[in-house]
Amino acid sequence: MLVGPNTPVLIGVGAVSQRLDEPGAGLDDTGMIVEAARRAVTDSGSRPIRSRIGWIGSTRGLGGRRDAGREVASVLGVEAHTVVAEAGIPQQTLVNMALVAISAGEVDAAVVCGGEAKWRADNARRAGLDPVSDRSPIREAPDEELVPSGEMIAAPEIAIGAAVPVQQYAMIENARRAANGWSIDEHLDGIAELWHRFNVIAGTHPAAAFPQRRSLEAIRDPGPDNRPLAFPYNRWHVSQGSVDQSAALLLCSAGTAADCGVPKDRWVFPHVGLESSHSLSLSRRRDLHRWPAMRVLGEAAHQRIGRPVSDMEYLELYSCSPSAVRVQQTELGIDAGRTPTVTGGMTFAGGPFNNFVYQATVAMAQRLRSDPGSFGVVTAVSGLLAKPALAVWSGRPPAKPVMVVDLVVEAAAATEEVPLDESPDGRGSVVTYTVVPVGHDPARVCVIVDLDSGARGVAAIDDPELATSAMADELIGRRVLVKDTEMSI
Repeated sequence: MLVGPNTPVLIGVGAVSQRLDEPGAGLDDTGMIVEAARRAVTDSGSRPIRSRIGWIGSTRGLGGRRDAGREVASVLGVEAHTVVAEAGIPQQTLVNMALVAISAGEVDAAVVCGGEAKWRADNARRAGLDPVSDRSPIREAPDEELVPSGEMIAAPEIAIGAAVPVQQYAMIENARRAANGWSIDEHLDGIAELWHRFNVIAGTHPAAAFPQRRSLEAIRDPGPDNRPLAFPYNRWHVSQGSVDQSAALLLCSAGTAADCGVPKDRWVFPHVGLESSHSLSLSRRRDLHRWPAMRVLGEAAHQRIGRPVSDMEYLELYSCSPSAVRVQQTELGIDAGRTPTVTGGMTFAGGPFNNFVYQATVAMAQRLRSDPGSFGVVTAVSGLLAKPALAVWSGRPPAKPVMVVDLVVEAAAATEEVPLDESPDGRGSVVTYTVVPVGHDPARVCVIVDLDSGARGVAAIDDPELATSAMADELIGRRVLVKDTEMSI
């Protein structure tokens, strides 16, 4: 296959990880991002490529940095157009923007980067210190700023205190149990078995933050080191965001790569960069255990490449929770017995808040360089199974130009919506729920209810006895009374 001069190619990857006990030690998030970008340039094997960088996209993280890309440009000694993406924008969006700019000949080379230093910041606060930044704050605004639109979380979900991601994903998880007809014990066993396999993979990944081997029982059951968060999830079921990790991707046109002498063994080609910006809160979705938008992306990738995602050699499904992984496996037709990660996932490899997709892409690129005839898939989740993204990479050039598209219309058409009554007063049946603890003790039950009126309701009840019972006896299907956001049996 011929590679045109404007064909985008990933030529350099860099990642940084630190976990220092001394409060204030190490790099802050911007410093880590700059170092990752330096490493990506070095990884390309070309010194001249640095001067060709004209576009830098970065995610805004927990530290609230204004424009890490401008700092990267300053350190690399280049003038670059900078773009910042807020949380709620799929991380793949910045990659897609870079691919479009390169394909159109608007820029020769681009950097996509991000990172978090939450461990460093938390460690400093625990010691009574401010998490001091290594650098002066950047006062100049980025050239572009991407801000999410659409409803991520419905007002009643916020009102009952179920806006935290772990609670929403737990409700998706419990809806999966009901849809598949599992008992609670069977379901807990299945969650632990999947996450144990992720844990094993993390033990082989050199950049994993928490590679220590954990038993099935230690993952499955609550304990001193595995506190309950939202039934059926405990600490070691969800993304571990208290990490210091950054990553950077260096992309350019094939013509630029050739001009700058980038060795061919560094080249990794994007085949598709797909996303959907359609956003719909959990309680408004008809099928709480499904994600039709991701199915739409998978079908588009299959049609473009001529090969289903489920058949590709390497997978990294966004893994903020077991339900996120399982729902994606279902929608993409991936066998449930397959372990869809090369990193070990966001629980064990580490889940930097607004950056994991880039960490995953670094690991995927390294894998594909060693197996250049293979294909690798990296997915992204933004919001709460609301805005999916999917990229396919390979050492093999694409037969057609890289497909970059927002399939928002198709995703919206595939997603059935149900009306949400924000002030309900009537009876209905529980379609999903979670139990929220106080400390280690079950305390509050949050529910989504199919009301007899045909609408949905969202409610909660503070009842330790019911909360305890709901962790052993199925609550889905139970008839309840809902008044505004309060539930009674």
